[in-house]
Amino acid sequence: MAAAAVQMNRGVSFLILVSVLTSCRSSFTRQLSIQLNPGSPLPPPDGDLLHVRAVGDNDTLHFLFCSQGAPALLLVHTNSSSSAVQVDWPLFLASNTSGGLHVEPESSVMSSAAVVFSRLLEYDDVNNTADPTSDLFPPYELRDVAWSRLNLSGLTAQLCGAVGGGLLCLQLSVFESEGRGQSWPRLTHTANSSQLGVWLDGVSPRAARSRFLLELQAVGGAYPLSRVEVRRSIDDEYMPSIFKVSQWVSSANGSSDVQSFVQWKPVAYRRADPALEDATPCRHSDPRPQSGEAVLAASALIRAFYSEPDTFGLNMSFGLAGESFYNSTGFLSWTLLVGVGSPPVDSFSPLVVAIMAVGLGTPMILLLLGGLWVCVRRREVDSTAAAYEPIN
Repeated sequence: MAAAAVQMNRGVSFLILVSVLTSCRSSFTRQLSIQLNPGSPLPPPDGDLLHVRAVGDNDTLHFLFCSQGAPALLLVHTNSSSSAVQVDWPLFLASNTSGGLHVEPESSVMSSAAVVFSRLLEYDDVNNTADPTSDLFPPYELRDVAWSRLNLSGLTAQLCGAVGGGLLCLQLSVFESEGRGQSWPRLTHTANSSQLGVWLDGVSPRAARSRFLLELQAVGGAYPLSRVEVRRSIDDEYMPSIFKVSQWVSSANGSSDVQSFVQWKPVAYRRADPALEDATPCRHSDPRPQSGEAVLAASALIRAFYSEPDTFGLNMSFGLAGESFYNSTGFLSWTLLVGVGSPPVDSFSPLVVAIMAVGLGTPMILLLLGGLWVCVRRREVDSTAAAYEPIN
């Protein structure tokens, strides 16, 4: 039995080693460079333009984050590792015609997509139904907010604006390689994606039972983000009790291949340093076609890059019937990813894989060893019985 225990330990160690080696595969990386207001000798009035250039082996991603008008994130994917962004600042600042920003060479552009945070909506949930179809207050038009200058720190940029006596803030993070966010909801990211954190802090509610919605506009070229898919998972290791992920995607001619995406977990938080009890569900409306002219007027970045964009919009609502209202904490945060290609997929961590390997492998090894022991003992009994001659 000692030998059997040794064999079992060796088998378990082998399974753990295999799981760890499998999880430690190399990931794709990009080289990042960051420019604030590229080509402008002075900080432009009314907001900043951030350009992040993410170079791969034979392609480039251009992330452009702008606070002139409604905050917007534009992502342009090119098939050249030498493509560059050119800004015509007089034309860009005019905000009344397209062509102020383009990517060269233009023939290298494979796809583009943008997300615009257009309005913050508030309603009085008198009956605690979390149904935002009535009792809406006049919206906060985010194009009219006085935004702060972008605050850069490493690979993150933070933007805040005064809304309703408090702050609406957005934080953009870009990544060189695959990883996972350090704070909840701990979204998985790749070098092909960026993360946007959005939060409300100290906004004065206009009712005793206020809830909020955030209006988003997705802008695209030939293939806009037109549908939302909901994926399910059996693993909630990183985000307890959340087994779904929502993906707002674009695809070419109805194919299953995704060109661009916005991804999020359907959860928000009521505190800046959340615990599990501070989580609150969020829901999205179905994407609907929107006026391209309206979004061009709302964002200088969209106006500068697109001429006649296809636009779809949806509302993200926070809280469900019976949940606490915004008034309870005066804080609300939500996180999303914006990227190209297939959205990231959660996988089991090395620790969980090792536990599963031990949990499933150990009983099988014991069964095999037990069966082998029974066979050996049976042969020993048969050979002993055959050694004696029968007595007549």
